[in-house]
Amino acid sequence: MPKRVVSTQNAPAAIGPYSQAVVSGTTLYTSGQIALDPASGQLVPGDARAQAEQVMRNLGAVIEASGFAMDDVVKTTIFLASMDDFATVNEVYGAAFSADPPARSTVQAAQLPRGALVEIDTIAVK
Repeated sequence: MPKRVVSTQNAPAAIGPYSQAVVSGTTLYTSGQIALDPASGQLVPGDARAQAEQVMRNLGAVIEASGFAMDDVVKTTIFLASMDDFATVNEVYGAAFSADPPARSTVQAAQLPRGALVEIDTIAVK
């Protein structure tokens, strides 16, 4: 099955040798998004809430550019720098997936790229 690489200027450019997302058949795989401002490429200032909100905007932009929708997301993984931010991030995340939320894993990571507090990746299916 051929793959299609997805790229949009409405989300941060990749900061390494990877694609923002890849579509294979009817499945979309997004790379992990951290709270980078797409215009500046810099981490947004603020706490876990501010970062989670930016992460969700970034994911939404990549998912939309892929021709998918948030409703197509079937699995997510949330990486947190601290589980102390779980409730805050969960609240922001829940607003994006209020009806029929996808399956999810949440883990604490020792360190995230650029000192981010939150990173999320997704898998979506049409």
